[in-house]
Amino acid sequence: MSNTLYVVGTPIGNLSDMSPRAVETLRNVDFIAAEDTRVTLKLLNHFDIKKPMVSYYEHNKRERGEVICTRIMSGEDCAIVTDAGMPCISDPGEDLIKLCEEKGIKTVVVPGPSAVISALAVSGLETGRFCFEGFLSVNKKSRKEHLESLKNEKRTMIFYEAPHKLPTTLKDLYAAFGERKLTIVREITKIHEETIRTTTKIAAEELAESGMKGEIVLVLEGKKDEQKEEYTLEQAIGLARKLVENGNKLSDAAKEIASLTGFKKNEIYKELV
Repeated sequence: MSNTLYVVGTPIGNLSDMSPRAVETLRNVDFIAAEDTRVTLKLLNHFDIKKPMVSYYEHNKRERGEVICTRIMSGEDCAIVTDAGMPCISDPGEDLIKLCEEKGIKTVVVPGPSAVISALAVSGLETGRFCFEGFLSVNKKSRKEHLESLKNEKRTMIFYEAPHKLPTTLKDLYAAFGERKLTIVREITKIHEETIRTTTKIAAEELAESGMKGEIVLVLEGKKDEQKEEYTLEQAIGLARKLVENGNKLSDAAKEIASLTGFKKNEIYKELV
């Protein structure tokens, strides 16, 4: 170890998920940058780790980031942790990584639990392609614009949400996307862990006011390709003839129905002549 920032994943709830490598890293660094030093102190005490800490969170990240980088460039090693899960994911640690890049400071990741991936794994939805959308804004205009931008997103979408905002979010998802599959995962790795596989419609109408508590992840089905109705050639020709009867030119009718049915324009036109 030397002049390095270690990005260390910590348990989401179950302390048994802490990896031996993560424990060893926290024991060996010179100091720890923590989102909430009180929360991290409980983790350190559990593993009998005694290390100096500095607080690093949203409202002091610029000022404290410079201090952390100065110490690292002076020869110290630092580990950054969040209250739960992987730091730097929807987290102010992202800013520290960028600062380290600017200053040429080496960064090393020590992987750990992630609510994003854990929720996706048990969602029952497609996992091959997905996007993480973090928390929706509390600002109505920004929230609406965010959801509007995702209407044609085909990948599975993952959102974080706080319990007190869940009712509004479930209703907004149904309003924005219509009825789609939705999985609600809460309290991952904790005693009251729960996975609810439902739809946006049912969630908005029946679950929005259920008073769910705890840390919540929403996994939403992406937009499906519209299935074209299958036609026989005879049906395609029949549709084209109706257009001709209504005053359309033969070539125009053949072109329009070809686009609708998937048959070639020439095939349809030949039968119309």
